[in-house]
Amino acid sequence: MDLHLANRKALVTGSTAGIGFAIAQGLAAEGAQVTLTGRTQANVDAALARVRQSAPNARVDGIAADCATLAGAEAVFARLPQVDILINNLGIYERKPFFEIPDADWQRLFEVNVMSGIRFARHYAPAMVRQGWGRIQFISSESGLNIPREMIHYGMTKTAQLSISRGLAIELSGTGVTVNSILPGPTRTETTDRIRAERAKVLGKSVAEVEADVFVSFRPTSLLRRLATPEEVANLSVYLCSAGASATSGAALRVDGGIVNQIM
Repeated sequence: MDLHLANRKALVTGSTAGIGFAIAQGLAAEGAQVTLTGRTQANVDAALARVRQSAPNARVDGIAADCATLAGAEAVFARLPQVDILINNLGIYERKPFFEIPDADWQRLFEVNVMSGIRFARHYAPAMVRQGWGRIQFISSESGLNIPREMIHYGMTKTAQLSISRGLAIELSGTGVTVNSILPGPTRTETTDRIRAERAKVLGKSVAEVEADVFVSFRPTSLLRRLATPEEVANLSVYLCSAGASATSGAALRVDGGIVNQIM
């Protein structure tokens, strides 16, 4: 299926691993010119090599910058003034009981997960409007609807992304620029694998036991009953960038394995 993404310029923030990398790789496979970002040049170079190994003809570039900061965002803007597709994937999370979360942690997660996407959308959207075509995505989470007791501050940032995505879609109505959010559920990435391994060590359990407990103690409403792969999330993201998704805007689309127990 031709998604008509050849020659479209795409930027995926936080894309040297995990879901962001899978999205960048998927877009590159469809012929888009993709720019990856990561905090270190070594991580960027390694990610670019992986993309090129899987798709030798991929047109990919990378920028080493901390996209969670204003200075990092401005460094990306200087290298890449305009894009057709913006994927705001950058994000962090941590488990912490509500009464142990200090102000600094609330502010840190908000700055990384929310303000980074605002800065990038604010910079790139006007040129998309002028050309009459563009795609903006916020990679949110099912935690934005299904607020997790064990990381309320993370859930707060993911709910905020949903509001920003919907509001920006309204702001850009009729321009040819679509804005959507994607809500992944538990997904197997390098980071989540490491966290589960650390948790297994602390609890004296196997990684398999800890992984199975995710769907008992934390996400019992999952219909999938397993971790998704980054590629499964990326498939939806790449489609939303296509010409075929031109009538989808202002939507919050779930790739959560059925965790959120509601129809809408």
